[in-house]
Amino acid sequence: MLRRELLHLGLAAPLVAGPLQRAPAQTLERRRAGILLTLHQTDPEGQARVAAVRMGLGRAGWREGVNIDIDYRWAPNDRDLLQRAAGELVAAKPDVIIAQNTPATRAVLRLTTAIPVVFCQASDPVGSGLVASLARPGGNATGFVDLEASLATKWIELLKEIAPTLRRIAFLYNPATATYAEYYLGRFRAAAPGFGIEPVAAPVHDASEIASVLAAHGRGGTGLIVMPEASMGLYRAEIVEQAARHAVPAIYPYRYHTEGGGLVSYGIDLLDQYRRAGEYASRILRGEKPADLPVQQPTKFELTINLRTARQLGLTVPPTMLVRADHVIE
Repeated sequence: MLRRELLHLGLAAPLVAGPLQRAPAQTLERRRAGILLTLHQTDPEGQARVAAVRMGLGRAGWREGVNIDIDYRWAPNDRDLLQRAAGELVAAKPDVIIAQNTPATRAVLRLTTAIPVVFCQASDPVGSGLVASLARPGGNATGFVDLEASLATKWIELLKEIAPTLRRIAFLYNPATATYAEYYLGRFRAAAPGFGIEPVAAPVHDASEIASVLAAHGRGGTGLIVMPEASMGLYRAEIVEQAARHAVPAIYPYRYHTEGGGLVSYGIDLLDQYRRAGEYASRILRGEKPADLPVQQPTKFELTINLRTARQLGLTVPPTMLVRADHVIE
């Protein structure tokens, strides 16, 4: 229900947080915020995330166009465009910037140590240099961790459970946008032999390479894990299509992959994280400092299974797995 509500807000009412506010809007001094995303502006998932941020701000009394102005920048899979977009936001001198992921946050932090930044979907904020520590960020950035590296083991376990004949699993990612890839690949390589799986790194550099990589792995006994990173979100339609075409069982990090036809996903509720980012931004707008706001680790994970896709792949989902699923697409 939250996802449908946010999609409606993001597409049908992009300017006003409306009735979601709790505090009286007129009591808040007018402020300015920026939002930087690495998706296309027309992507419904991107619009849903923006709506979730506005929901978080609205719950604290911030209404866009009334007591807060928001600048939006969209920079899909282009490093130069991302840096230009970050520069435009910083030049506007907002009171806070909300950045989608590690690359977007880095782009902003290269330009400012003064403007507070709230990040979402950061896989390794300490290792990536975004913060000094999770408990005490120490600089002008704080936010929300996307996934824990230990989940690489969980992805193998779930994929093997739904497709027990797998002997190899390829891990799909773009090294240009997943600069932290080894954070996941190391755990993946270490855990795979325990499941009788040969681990294979499968880097791609653009959408055109996806078909050839999936074709190469599209034979019996090979599965696919899709890394949680910016390019994999942009290329999600191509990945799902090619996985189906080459009959590759695949597990994805987010529910929107499975809603788009993917076999199974396991990961955090992203829209809830963006809503919470809006709430964190509100605390900063009210005077708190990023350095004093601990980075929040994920607490809610969801398993989604697409039974239609399972049938198309000739797979039978174990009843015990269906019972554990948070969402089942018939």
